[in-house]
Amino acid sequence: MTQQWARRVAALTQLRVTDITAPVLSRDDDHHLRRVLRAREGEELVLGDGRGAWRFARVGVHGLEGLEDVCRDEPAPTTTLYLAPLKGERGEWAVAKATEVGVSEIVPLVSERLALRFRGEARDKVLQRWRRIAAEVAGQCRRSYDLVVAEPVTPREVPAHVAVADFTGSGDWRGVRAVAVGPEGGWGADEWDPARRRVSLGPSVLRGETAAVVAGALVTFTNGSWGFTVGGDENG
Repeated sequence: MTQQWARRVAALTQLRVTDITAPVLSRDDDHHLRRVLRAREGEELVLGDGRGAWRFARVGVHGLEGLEDVCRDEPAPTTTLYLAPLKGERGEWAVAKATEVGVSEIVPLVSERLALRFRGEARDKVLQRWRRIAAEVAGQCRRSYDLVVAEPVTPREVPAHVAVADFTGSGDWRGVRAVAVGPEGGWGADEWDPARRRVSLGPSVLRGETAAVVAGALVTFTNGSWGFTVGGDENG
């Protein structure tokens, strides 16, 4: 862990601003900072724009004071989770954890066995909630880039390179940068072309939200987003 990253983790919080060079908090974020976190004058925090730029700042009497230069992180390899919406808080939990493990994008997947209503106003509320949760969690885990919650698609609209999580799948995740995870009831019999690549999530039967987190972790880990390497050299 670099000193800069340790300092970033130790900061009071990370908040989103539109203009990082002239930071102004939204009313909700200002309330959260001063009333919920009870920030004191001089305390350090991190500001980010969700597009890679961030900087340290401190709490002033009447606003925020930027510290040092604006930093810009390079984006991690793009990873995408096609996620069939889940009932209740399960889908929201899955979105939060996918944000934490570093997934770049979530695409809601309208599978034929969805166990919840996902049309009209209900659909819009789910998308709004997912986007808000992703934005909140991005600050908590010090992400430099927002997780994008895209518009929903059906399996027929999913690009050919996207793998499908399936019990019959392979344990070889090499080259997989996007993966689809099904609803509580599993995939429909004819939802996917038989030729589409399938990957395994392990030997256990997983709940929908757990499958989403495992898939998100595997796709980000295998693409180097965690900064780890698998195995070691011959000198160990």
